[in-house]
Amino acid sequence: MTISLLANLLTEPPGPAHYMTVGAVMFVCGAMCMATKRNALGVLMGIELVLNGANLNFIAFGSKYLNNGGPDLGLDAPLIALFVIVLAAAEAAVALAIALNFYNNHDSIDVDRADQLQG
Repeated sequence: MTISLLANLLTEPPGPAHYMTVGAVMFVCGAMCMATKRNALGVLMGIELVLNGANLNFIAFGSKYLNNGGPDLGLDAPLIALFVIVLAAAEAAVALAIALNFYNNHDSIDVDRADQLQG
């Protein structure tokens, strides 16, 4: 079953299933990057991968090819993707400012040393 599904994905022209597969792979890679990296910049890159994977899935779900001419799902995918991109840009700006301030105080951006922060 899985092998035939993979064979169909490799032989068919690109469609929503291909985009959803790539989006899922990006999401999993980003989640693994966030879980395993100790460097704050690595964690930020993982967050960006997760958000871009989610964006790709939003676009694939909003595709008119997904429902084969059936009723519209009501998803305004490009608008949601644009919102996620704006949210990611704001998140990156704030997180980089925090990372630079943390580096100035601790000479490292190791997230394990963040437990020394006191509010």
